[in-house]
Amino acid sequence: MRNLLELSWRLLRGGGRQAMLGTWLTAAAVAVSSALLLFAVAANVAFGARADREAWRHPVAAAGTPVAIEATSQDHVRDRIITIVDVAPLREAAGVRPPGMSRMPRPGEVWVSPGLAELMAGLPAKQLAERFPGKVAGTLGDDGLLYPGELVAVVGRTPADPAMTASRADQPLTTTSPTKIADFAGKAGDEITVYRIMALIASVLMVVPLLVFGGAAARLTVARRDQRLAALRLVGATPGQVVLMTVAEAVITAFGGAVLGLALYGAAAPLLGRIRMAGGSWFAADLWPGVLPVLGVLLAVPLLVGLSAVVGLRRVVVSPLGVARRQTPPAMRFVRVVALLAILAAVPAAFRNTSAAVVAIVLALAFLALNLVGPWVVGVIGRTTTRTARSPARLLAGRRLVDDPKSAWRTVSGVALTGFVAGFIGLLSPSSDLLGEPPATTGLRLTVPAAQAPALAGQAEDRLAGAGIDARVEVSGSSGDSGDSGRRMLTITLPPAAGAARTDTARTALAGLVPGRIATSPVDERVLGDQLLDDVRTGTLIVLGVSFLVAIASAGITAASSVLDRRQAYALLHLAGTPLEVLDRARRAETLVPLAVMGGGSIVTGMFCALPFVPAVMNVTGALTLLVTVAVGFAGVVGAGALSRPLLRSVTANPAPRPD
Repeated sequence: MRNLLELSWRLLRGGGRQAMLGTWLTAAAVAVSSALLLFAVAANVAFGARADREAWRHPVAAAGTPVAIEATSQDHVRDRIITIVDVAPLREAAGVRPPGMSRMPRPGEVWVSPGLAELMAGLPAKQLAERFPGKVAGTLGDDGLLYPGELVAVVGRTPADPAMTASRADQPLTTTSPTKIADFAGKAGDEITVYRIMALIASVLMVVPLLVFGGAAARLTVARRDQRLAALRLVGATPGQVVLMTVAEAVITAFGGAVLGLALYGAAAPLLGRIRMAGGSWFAADLWPGVLPVLGVLLAVPLLVGLSAVVGLRRVVVSPLGVARRQTPPAMRFVRVVALLAILAAVPAAFRNTSAAVVAIVLALAFLALNLVGPWVVGVIGRTTTRTARSPARLLAGRRLVDDPKSAWRTVSGVALTGFVAGFIGLLSPSSDLLGEPPATTGLRLTVPAAQAPALAGQAEDRLAGAGIDARVEVSGSSGDSGDSGRRMLTITLPPAAGAARTDTARTALAGLVPGRIATSPVDERVLGDQLLDDVRTGTLIVLGVSFLVAIASAGITAASSVLDRRQAYALLHLAGTPLEVLDRARRAETLVPLAVMGGGSIVTGMFCALPFVPAVMNVTGALTLLVTVAVGFAGVVGAGALSRPLLRSVTANPAPRPD
């Protein structure tokens, strides 16, 4: 075995300059796949870390003896959300404290996040600081925050404080009623759970093309390797020896590419951390996938490449003479198309299941089936092109597609799979119209007990007047949140010219008027919805961006690899009198014809898989996104393929056999 490994290493190093270029192309393909795969894994890990840090704000009722009472609410300042956590200690318990704090808050104390502390120092006290009772006793650490700069305040209160006894059940999206807790472990919030589901689906849309690209990396420069291994088989090498040499060569190259991919991801991590999702950017630690995921990628990608290389050895092992004579392999079977149709038939039923895991599995299967049927379709395209060819370039292109449809598919598979992604999420890109017209008023609203509404309205007017704000306070019907007739709503109409400063001053003046209640504006009530729509659009662009990067890298690398694989054929054709321009046109047609057919087909397939979701959110913005996706995809592949033209000129300059 040692001699075989040494021989593999010698052949890998000593194949000549162009052979080493093929090795570097494989390593580059693996590096791109590994880096983006780490990004997809890190995105899920990062949302999981956020869920863990946020859980303490969603209290769980104590099963035994409680140690504190906890309640939460949301306030706003300058159109930013402030998360307020009210804590009333009941007894001392060793080690029980809110995350990010060194101890339990005492009544009359306020602990604030660094972002809120900075904002309190920068704004007048009557606009922000005076909302919080007591003195600032400390600063929250990162363990208690979702993202850098988040605005959080932990207010210490007594158990008898009205804020710790008043129910807030009629506002479940923004508040949590006082709950007796045994610890601050909490539970995952609904909002972060939605983001984790979206991250899982986005990961499938990114990871499957990456795995396909990574597996295809093992088949780059496949003709050169097959010829060499076929020669070794003909001189006496056993099938086991050929397999071992192939695995060794593929795994060595892939492991080097995976390590390079890890370095690329590490270099890009600071830029990735600036992407704002769910309200803010990311802590540096969030973007580290963890030792086990990193080791998993560094081991799994080379193993995938090695397995793909072994799967491609069937012709070499079974018929080395056929490989050496360059015989056209038999056409692939129609069963590939049957597999795709079977999966698509199951899509409507599967997507009626609300489980994110089921949706992710079906999408992954559709991806893989599309990748399976691609070479078969390319073979059909090749035979059709050959029969209908009216020029030497198209005839050459058709014969190439028939001779090696798998290689031609590898060149366009990146954009074809990107077309599936674009078709699936392009029409699902939501617009702001989904939430209706933005509110025109800048007034505030405050829910109050019905019996106290008139008195509280008068107190509100007095407080606002004391803060220098001339506002009109009216009592309307029920709060409208739950139809509870025991509550009324105070509508505070501010002056027409009131800006953010006066609005925040009014919020501060009304703070504490009704225990556990926060004055909000119609704009405040849209913040979370607008944020979610913005994040969906951002996620859509990220998924499409990653898919485009894979597609363009795949097109460029595989186009260059294809030229190296066929360098002797290109050189001999050129030596026989075929103009270089004809060879180049044939090479372009070999890419563009399958791209047009498979790209369009994959887009239609993606749109079909998205049909269960389209009626609720389809919009013009999504259609434009889809059109731009198609245009950029075609332009990217054409541009990436054009970069290999100098290489074509180089390999046709000398038709002499190469050392490898």
